[in-house]
Amino acid sequence: MADQFVEVLVQSGVTRIYGLVGDSLNALSDAIRRNDAIEWVHVHNEEAAAFAAAAEAQITGKLAVCAGSCGPGNTHLIQGVFDAQRSGAPILAIASQIVSTEIGTGFFQETDPKQLFGQASHWTELVSSAEQMPRMGRVAIQEAIGKRGAAVLVVPGDVFAADAENETGHGHAVAGPVLGAPSDYVIEDLAERINRAEKVAIFGGIGCTGAREQVLELAEVLGAPIGHTLRGKDVLQYDNPYDVGMSGLLGYGACYEATHEADLLLLLGTDFPYRQFLPQKNTIQIDIDPSHLGRRTALEMGVAGDVKATLTALMPRLRRKDHKFLNRMLKKQVDELEKVVDAYTKNVDHLVPIHPEYVASILDEEASGDAVFTVDTGMCCSWAARYITPNGRRRIIGSFVHGTMANALPHALGAQKIDPSRQVISMSGDGGLSMLLGELLTAKLHNLPVKVICFNNSSLGMVRLEMLVAGDPPYETDHDHVDFAAIARGAGLHAIRVEKPDEVRDALRSVLDHDGPALLDVVTDPNALEIPPHISREEAVGFALAAGKSVLAGGVGQMLRLARTNLRNIPR
Repeated sequence: MADQFVEVLVQSGVTRIYGLVGDSLNALSDAIRRNDAIEWVHVHNEEAAAFAAAAEAQITGKLAVCAGSCGPGNTHLIQGVFDAQRSGAPILAIASQIVSTEIGTGFFQETDPKQLFGQASHWTELVSSAEQMPRMGRVAIQEAIGKRGAAVLVVPGDVFAADAENETGHGHAVAGPVLGAPSDYVIEDLAERINRAEKVAIFGGIGCTGAREQVLELAEVLGAPIGHTLRGKDVLQYDNPYDVGMSGLLGYGACYEATHEADLLLLLGTDFPYRQFLPQKNTIQIDIDPSHLGRRTALEMGVAGDVKATLTALMPRLRRKDHKFLNRMLKKQVDELEKVVDAYTKNVDHLVPIHPEYVASILDEEASGDAVFTVDTGMCCSWAARYITPNGRRRIIGSFVHGTMANALPHALGAQKIDPSRQVISMSGDGGLSMLLGELLTAKLHNLPVKVICFNNSSLGMVRLEMLVAGDPPYETDHDHVDFAAIARGAGLHAIRVEKPDEVRDALRSVLDHDGPALLDVVTDPNALEIPPHISREEAVGFALAAGKSVLAGGVGQMLRLARTNLRNIPR
């Protein structure tokens, strides 16, 4: 049956499976060995297999596949499957199971994959006999593609090894969800509400993919500033004369002010989760997924529809507004960027430890115009959000919804596997990199020319910040200094360690130009903590309280350095 299943995958355009072989997968891996149309991409942890598949699916928009063996193989796999599901990446995860005769007996390595993956996928089903193929394989593929997320096929090892019972035939999956505009009466109501508002702002997300032209046209007609999420950065920030930055924990610029001062906020293709950064009134939301409507803020109107199709139908009914509000927010944006974004990139090329913002800004200048950046969860997200410049060809991928650590390097492997000639850069924190450090061996094994930029501050920086905001001094966030360049060289990678700012550009250029996998280990300042452009009174009190506790504990010098570091980040 394994041969038949592999043929179904090949018919659907799958060319590789990311995974780690194991006894319950033996029949499948052997079928792949004998089929020249598909390859097995060996990784060093099943979690990385799912991350790699998720990155491939996000970049190509097509189905990607990963696999894990029974028991622990499944439990490793689930982390990356969860990330793919929440990112809307169409992946099929093959979770093999113990032999079918032993299910339910507490057998060696037994788990219940249907329960295990139930929360991490749109669809999880068990194939209990060869008679269910090829139909179940095609159903699984369609669930992943049609619902844009994870589908999980659970197959016992003995079922994979069984003889096929049915003809394979041919099949072709219908690609993606149906894209369309809402009914005419909804468009009319929407237009009337927008026309009544004096000041309109736009906040867009990844759901604006394919609708960039329409969103910019809408902003021009309405005189509306455009803010965006981190996932919407690729789509909406570049060459955008209406851009006012981002809101949220990673935010910058005038986005928060624009969204709160507007008489009407249009949420376009975003399920932005942080309610505290969104106004809880005067909001209209347009999203292709009806379940997203109104779950982050109270809505004046919710519209279920594709953003592009909805705006195309809406535009002829809108009245043009003046640009007074827009112009004021654009001036605010310039002022904020001068104070916040440039704070650590000008006149800092002599400061030690190296400011991570400076590293990110140099990386932005030196990286290719079509580079793919994969970003670790934590402070690296802040540096990518503020300093990596999109242009319509670059991509930024991260665990922006699931928020797991260690995603950047395995995401980079999947992105690089698609196109070895494209520059792929993993912006890794030392905490995330150390979690799946073995994937450096995967890059070397497959000669994938990923470039790992390790922001090495010997600290879990985002957790450190969260403790400070809560009013607590940092505890168990800092650890021993590690020379990741030495580790990478031991794995066979080209690697450089940098401790002085004036060495950053040349070292970065050496790593980016290397013909093969390479790592740059940059020793950065652990006290460089990102501050959002809008902080609450409670958060400010938390910082003060944490400082007081640290003083009492004898940490005066550390907190003084921290205070000086962050003072320049807080908007006046």
